[in-house]
Amino acid sequence: MTAADPRISPDLAGRAAAVQRRTVRVLIGSQILGGVGSSTGFSLSTLLAKEITGNAALSGLTGTFSSLGAAFATIPLSRVMAARGRRPGLVLGYGAAVVGTVVVVLAARLHLYPLLLVGMALFGSASAMNLQARYAGTDLAPAERRGRALSMVIWAVTIGSIFGPNLGHPAEGTARVLGLPPLAGAFLWSGFALCGAALVLGLFLRPDPLLVARELRGEDAAAPKRLSLKQSFAVIGESPRAVLAIAVVAVSHTVMVSVMSMTPVHMNSDGMSVTVIGLVLSVHITGMYAFSPLVGFAVDRVGRIPVLSSGMAILAAACLVLGSAPMGSRAYMAAGLLLLGIGWSCGVVAGSTLLTESTPDRVRPSVQGASDFVMQGSSAGGAALAGLVVGTLGYSWLAGLGVALLAPVAVLVAVTSVRRPAAADNIPGRSVQEDAAPQVP
Repeated sequence: MTAADPRISPDLAGRAAAVQRRTVRVLIGSQILGGVGSSTGFSLSTLLAKEITGNAALSGLTGTFSSLGAAFATIPLSRVMAARGRRPGLVLGYGAAVVGTVVVVLAARLHLYPLLLVGMALFGSASAMNLQARYAGTDLAPAERRGRALSMVIWAVTIGSIFGPNLGHPAEGTARVLGLPPLAGAFLWSGFALCGAALVLGLFLRPDPLLVARELRGEDAAAPKRLSLKQSFAVIGESPRAVLAIAVVAVSHTVMVSVMSMTPVHMNSDGMSVTVIGLVLSVHITGMYAFSPLVGFAVDRVGRIPVLSSGMAILAAACLVLGSAPMGSRAYMAAGLLLLGIGWSCGVVAGSTLLTESTPDRVRPSVQGASDFVMQGSSAGGAALAGLVVGTLGYSWLAGLGVALLAPVAVLVAVTSVRRPAAADNIPGRSVQEDAAPQVP
């Protein structure tokens, strides 16, 4: 239920609209800081692992543990959100990531690879919260503007994430002053940025958008509907469009993380400097986030399924460009990573919007948490395999496997598209406003 619901009085509708505007502004601020925090450390984590172990295959496990940490953090934190609102869950998540940065710095100082993986698992909570925040932007958004509201929250990460990978060089100076390994500096800066994100949310995400949405629906805030992971999957299984949404989001993220996580190692082996690697990764992050408002507009105007289908095609094109890139070609790497980011944006924005409207509003936080659990868990497996593939077969093989992973999803898109759209409406617990709204394809 949103402010557009005819059952809401004008006064309550005005309050909901005001809270929605404030919520989006606060989320934009926190996402900028969260983007700096997550991208600064993650962009150099594989290089730090390689420096500690001297093994390129093992370096890919930093991405794996980061994704696993994000996946396993998502479930309890989504339950916190279901019980107490978006703000406590998001603040706790960023807090766990700050602890992770401290552990990573300690691992770099002691040259302990296992401790590095523990730190990366905790650090993964930052990525989980950056993604979970997108749903907070939809709690009070009208159905016809959900895609744009969600995409604006994702877009805010652009500013921080573009700067993040380029902070590696100045962060090295900070580390040297403190007597730490140079690459540990990135995680020091990440920790400060993530602290800032937690403070912004803790101080300013008031009133909580999820609690306000429940009040508008007349729900008892003291007795929210919380589902176990198994129950959440059961709800998802009742809607073919929800199944499609999760499949697209998970595969889009898996392909992106798998290819991107090994790109710094691949470029470094070609003799490119940390500065060049940071610039190329900034191009990739621009593709992920900078175009998301346009993607959100297309999702609302053109349709969910057409946009996510386009995302799958763009991801495939990106893998082909990266896999065929000549040795040392910055232009090919930049173009391929830009496409990889745009394809990810299309898949995640369209898929997340489709998931939100394909499940009952009373259980959305739990279902959204289950979706991100699948998303992060599958990308963890992809990142682990990415390191092995690059270490044994090469980077081109990794790009080829990315294309192969997209093929089954293309089939699922085709199968779901020919089903009656009205079947997606037959979901118990959806509000009258949502049931009456026309289905966006």
